[in-house]
Amino acid sequence: MDETTLPLTELLATDLDDGFTELVRTQAGTVRAVLLRLSGSARDADDLGQETFLRAYSALRGYPPERRGQLQPRAWLLTIAANVWRNHVRTLSRRPGVADGIEVTTIEIPDGSPGPEQLALDGARRARLVAALSSLPDHHRLPVVLRHIGELSYQEVAGILDCPVGTVKAQVSRGLAALRAEPGLAPDRKTYGAAGDTGTAGPAPGRATARTAHEAARTERKEATG
Repeated sequence: MDETTLPLTELLATDLDDGFTELVRTQAGTVRAVLLRLSGSARDADDLGQETFLRAYSALRGYPPERRGQLQPRAWLLTIAANVWRNHVRTLSRRPGVADGIEVTTIEIPDGSPGPEQLALDGARRARLVAALSSLPDHHRLPVVLRHIGELSYQEVAGILDCPVGTVKAQVSRGLAALRAEPGLAPDRKTYGAAGDTGTAGPAPGRATARTAHEAARTERKEATG
């Protein structure tokens, strides 16, 4: 959008069709990245993303302009996406024997990364992160993905999950701890220090795991938006 274009929420309030087009353009990558990490399948992420935006457009048509102008677009869309994914999970639970379809090869390392050895290490770690996220129980996976892939605040995640902020923080912490415990996802001792080390050689292990998730999400958002 150029400098003369209305802000997204104002555009939604004044011109729903143009506003929705801009909503898709700016938020489709985030929605897909979140759904990909929740479902573990690129095909399911695409299907669930389409359903998310169909539901979003239907809801927006029923909102008065004042309400459309007060939306928090990302948090609002990810609320819809989370509900779509939950419905998908409930449907799958009634269809035993359906394969999970977890895909671990959909993340590419962006240009400008270190040399081949580091590329291989980072790529393998991200692939393991995808598989590890898919193996988390739903009550840990959803808050971790919303927080570190959707990049929502704890308050926004708490609103989506309809629970206290403290509960969200605990769920995210436990989810990240489970990810760190996965083979190949624990930080390198040389980089982050030995267990119990309180020095400043590098970021904390939890932040390292979360940063990997952030980097993966940024790559996917760039790919989704072209």
